[in-house]
Amino acid sequence: MTKDDKVTHWVRLSDENLQVATDLLRSKHLLQTGFFCHLTIETIFKAYFTQLKNELPPYIHKLARLAELAGFYDDMSDTQKDFIYKLDPFNIEARYPEYKNMLAGSLNIQICENLLQQTQEIQLWIKEKILLAK
Repeated sequence: MTKDDKVTHWVRLSDENLQVATDLLRSKHLLQTGFFCHLTIETIFKAYFTQLKNELPPYIHKLARLAELAGFYDDMSDTQKDFIYKLDPFNIEARYPEYKNMLAGSLNIQICENLLQQTQEIQLWIKEKILLAK
């Protein structure tokens, strides 16, 4: 499998995760929407990591750490950094009952629509960076 094949795989996975997040929001599964927004960003970050490093991305889920390891964290705006820190709890904590209830209670449709919009914006930003890095 070539580097381009690997990058394409991660981009396709990110697109699928974004579609699932959109579908979940439409059906009002708010906590799961947040989880798939996180997954969308994680997989697009792993696509860019692969493009830049030509190696498999690490088996981690912390978005800021992925961006740091790939070398593009400093290119991110403060708004983007704040957003990825806001998404991180949806990956792990959302799986545990004590955190799941807290996170779920903090969500509504408007908040999740905003999560989805910001997810789309960062995903597009990274896709553009992938194209420029080729």
